[in-house]
Amino acid sequence: MLPPPASVPPATGTPATGTFAEMRRAVARNLGWLLASRGVIAVLSLFYLGIATRSLGVAGFGRFALIIGAAQTLAALVTFQSWQIIVQYGTAPLAADDQPALARLFRGTALLDLGSAIVGAILAWIILEACGEMMGIGATLKRATLIFAVVQLLTIRSTPLGILRLRDKFSLGAIADSVAPVTRFVGAVLVALIHPTVQGFLVAWGAAEVLTAVTYWAFVARDGDLALMRRGAGSRHLGREHPGLVRFALSTNASATLGLSSKQVPLLMVGAGAGLAAAGAFRLASQLAQALAKLSQMVSRAAFPEMVRTVRTAEPAALGKLLGRLFLASAAAALAIMLVVLLIGKPVLSLVGGKDFRGAWPILLWLALAGCLDFATVAVDTVMTALQRAGTVFAIRAAGVVLMVGSALLLIPRLGATGVAIGVAAGSAGVVLLMAAAAIRLARQR
Repeated sequence: MLPPPASVPPATGTPATGTFAEMRRAVARNLGWLLASRGVIAVLSLFYLGIATRSLGVAGFGRFALIIGAAQTLAALVTFQSWQIIVQYGTAPLAADDQPALARLFRGTALLDLGSAIVGAILAWIILEACGEMMGIGATLKRATLIFAVVQLLTIRSTPLGILRLRDKFSLGAIADSVAPVTRFVGAVLVALIHPTVQGFLVAWGAAEVLTAVTYWAFVARDGDLALMRRGAGSRHLGREHPGLVRFALSTNASATLGLSSKQVPLLMVGAGAGLAAAGAFRLASQLAQALAKLSQMVSRAAFPEMVRTVRTAEPAALGKLLGRLFLASAAAALAIMLVVLLIGKPVLSLVGGKDFRGAWPILLWLALAGCLDFATVAVDTVMTALQRAGTVFAIRAAGVVLMVGSALLLIPRLGATGVAIGVAAGSAGVVLLMAAAAIRLARQR
């Protein structure tokens, strides 16, 4: 078992129920703030998606979706999960009030984010020059697409997110997250009235990313952490100061890249194999289903700081019971969400997209199932990452992506976009089985 940090007293045989109850209260408090912001996001997203789909039509929305998806995939490939690095390696310095160590950590992750953005911007330019026509991006859209991709990369906000998470300021993070949907909604209304084109909606979405990033950094600056970051001399030696940090950063990046890019790869496959109209229908269904994926991310982000504090002091028996309870709770919540989708998913799809998107119902159903399966594994994923088993998580996610792509390639010739959605669900099912096996093995080893 990992040794407890100096600031945390060793475990004394506290019953698993006590450990679980304390962590559950802390996670519930954090999750409450995240749900508050996501409630705003969910409602507004229905409006701005409806405006975009009705303004652009199926094919136009498909082109817009492919551009957004390609930019998000690129960002996922090059960015690191700096917020997890900050929470994982900042907990002990924060408890010890080691301000110089915190400054080095914050500055190091900020530089990591900046370097990732620069690399990503270069790659975006190369990809657009080489493959722009294949993606349906002509000369008139190429400049707008490149600008949007660069904005997406330069507004990476993983470091300020991690700082707020570390300092348990979930309320500020919730406020910052709410800026994006509000800006998209206002921007979508203006674009629809003034200039209803793909370029116009790209400007609105880009403005949302910029304002959200500015809000995050403003909160960090207000509490003095931006000034603290400037004093972080020696951040280039973080690898020596925190043994295992480089491996942790690479493995969490690899897992997150697989998880995030795998949400966009199916869309790109549909666009390449079935055309822009099919891509538009797939994207709308995916956007609605991804609300479930966002719920999984919320639970993970709310739970991760508490997991880091809890698992280091948990006894083997307590950890096994904790994993079992978390898995059952996640599975029950996923089942409830799937029932809601079955009841209201089809009317919501028609309401948002209109009659042109009614054929996307089977796609939504399969993608919602995939989202529920992903949600069922979020607890095990979070615990394993907190225990620095991110390499195992990566291997499991990689196997899921292989299964997804293989299934989609087999089914897309006969079923089109629906076949890709079935492939996504198959990949998620494979991850569930592998995560369950890993959880049982981990509990026995501890």
